[in-house]
Amino acid sequence: MLWSIIKIAVFIALVAGVTLGASFLLELDGGVRIVMAGVEINLTPIKAVIALGVLVFIIWLLMKLTGLLVASLKFINGDETALSRYFDRSRQDKGYRALSEGMLALASGEGEVAMAQAAKAEKYLRKPALTNLITAQAAEMAGNRRKAEEVYKQLLTNEKTRFVGVRGILRQKLAEGDTETALKLAKTAFALKPRHAEVQDTLLDLQAKTSDWKGARETLNAKLKYGSLPRDVHKRRDAVLALSEARDVLDEGKTIEAREAAIEANRLSPDLIPAAVLAARGYIDQGNTRNALRVINKAWLVRPHPDLAAAFAAIEPNESPRQRLKRFAKLLKVHPENRETRLLEAELNLAAEDFPAARRALGTLAEVEPDARALTIMAAIERGEGASDAVVKGWLARALSAPRGPQWVCDKCQHIHAEWAPACENCNSFDTLSWRAPPNSPIATPTGLEMLPLIVGALDEPNSEPVKTEDDTVPDAEIVEEEHMDRAEK
Repeated sequence: MLWSIIKIAVFIALVAGVTLGASFLLELDGGVRIVMAGVEINLTPIKAVIALGVLVFIIWLLMKLTGLLVASLKFINGDETALSRYFDRSRQDKGYRALSEGMLALASGEGEVAMAQAAKAEKYLRKPALTNLITAQAAEMAGNRRKAEEVYKQLLTNEKTRFVGVRGILRQKLAEGDTETALKLAKTAFALKPRHAEVQDTLLDLQAKTSDWKGARETLNAKLKYGSLPRDVHKRRDAVLALSEARDVLDEGKTIEAREAAIEANRLSPDLIPAAVLAARGYIDQGNTRNALRVINKAWLVRPHPDLAAAFAAIEPNESPRQRLKRFAKLLKVHPENRETRLLEAELNLAAEDFPAARRALGTLAEVEPDARALTIMAAIERGEGASDAVVKGWLARALSAPRGPQWVCDKCQHIHAEWAPACENCNSFDTLSWRAPPNSPIATPTGLEMLPLIVGALDEPNSEPVKTEDDTVPDAEIVEEEHMDRAEK
């Protein structure tokens, strides 16, 4: 409605302008005098303007006739398409004008307008390879998914546009969540254009999502081959895929294959902690403690981790706490100031019932960097040194509300995982999990399963009855702190 009113207003303005111009020329004095070959022609201003218009029209007509004459001469000389090209030139001009307007409408986000211009361009040009692309994208923009899919299927029939059609349907299936069909389409698109970086990434993500680790490694090798992935990144991600393949084989019960895959993953990336742990346990199952120690020491040198310590402990499962503390001494000398090393040393001394040494190893972690693990260790130290139940319960109360500490966290969406995985279970990002404290660590009750299996015994002795307070509640924090300071002074 508004556009019609605007067009009417513009038309009225043009008519008024022409009328005013004509009246001005009629009232204007003088004119134009033309003298040629003894002939003199006098024209009034209005006649001069009309004559100029007629002259321009005649020149345009002569140019058209000249073009037609040239095309006729070419046709007579044997060019059978000369006349058809001459008459089609106007259609092409209209078609390409509609095509350009459709592209502009598409860039402006006007889906319906782009579809209309694409249909007009197809009418004049009859080149579906060009117009169908605009129609499909415009249909998607306008929310007409059925129309877009129909056009993409038309593109599949042409060898030149087949890749575009497959890629368009692939995007639609991904949006619908049809992973199975999307995976087949991604493989087809990859076969058509293996160098296409977007198709490589899509195929790799789908293969990782469906646990097709072997296919994912082949796709990853293709990314390296065609230069879309740096060699160091490829090496790391190939290790992640090899580790994922090993975990799947282990779930299927094929221990030999799992062991070999884990060793391969560790060889590709020695700093990948889950791969080092799996490889070390594979060596332990073989009785090859030497290689197990080599794998653990190499990974620990990069970064201490509780899973590495647990694997190191599994090498000699029947040793006494004193023997274990002695065997761990060499490992504790690497990164002695690291938080994980200090916590591990404190736990080992707790197991050996050397509570002063455990306190020295823990240092100020319980005050400076308190988390559930450090506070629980502190409670065990206090109980071992004979502190009152009030002090022990005070530390445990703090542990109940403390952060859990480092965990497997996705670097992209910050989602916390109970254990390492090749892809984030929340955002499906590949190889984004790192061992660190989350930005907003959730409160969690510490349990024995979350601690290293190095602490022997429990806080309460079997034959001793716990001393209860009058109302059997956790003591006031100030009283706990006061008793703790008194013990520290002593």
